[in-house]
Amino acid sequence: MNSTRHRRPSAFLLLTVAVVLGAVALAGLESGGEGALVLLIRIREYVLGLGWLALAALVGAVLLGVTKSSLRVPLVTMLLVIGVPTLLLGGFLSAVFGGSDEEVKTEAAPGRGDRHLLVVARSGSLDPVWCVYVDQGNPPLEHRWSVGCFNGDSEDNVLSETVWMASDRIRMTTKGGAVHEVAITPNGRPDRVVSVG
Repeated sequence: MNSTRHRRPSAFLLLTVAVVLGAVALAGLESGGEGALVLLIRIREYVLGLGWLALAALVGAVLLGVTKSSLRVPLVTMLLVIGVPTLLLGGFLSAVFGGSDEEVKTEAAPGRGDRHLLVVARSGSLDPVWCVYVDQGNPPLEHRWSVGCFNGDSEDNVLSETVWMASDRIRMTTKGGAVHEVAITPNGRPDRVVSVG
């Protein structure tokens, strides 16, 4: 009798954990647009792990909360038959098409601790790609804006230098000698996004 009394609150707690983990994973997947919260962009790296934890919590909630075996077994089976292949497929697609990002450079704007320049090298495509971002604000309300992307399909398009010219201006130079300057507005948004290659 005592264990039955604790089963329902435990099941509700596990269900709540599953819903929260699922919502965080979805928020991470949907992030990435211009001005997105950096916190949500970073969560995207852990989406598969959050998915596995949410599935485990959901299965645990069903096992604890549903007392009739005639309902519990089909529900758990359905969750596992749908959840496990979906997460395995997501992991496979992420490994094949996701590539990895490596932070090459991070630098605070002169005189501003709330604005940072970030250069990311992306792998996983045929040609190397370098993307430049500006992060504005302080965690957890820090936002990310794209400044430029450079596709290394040609040696001339390779990004060789990215520097702050002032707290509101970035200069990006390619190996071919092309210079691109971008002004940053007060809210952190660049006045244009450079695309090379």
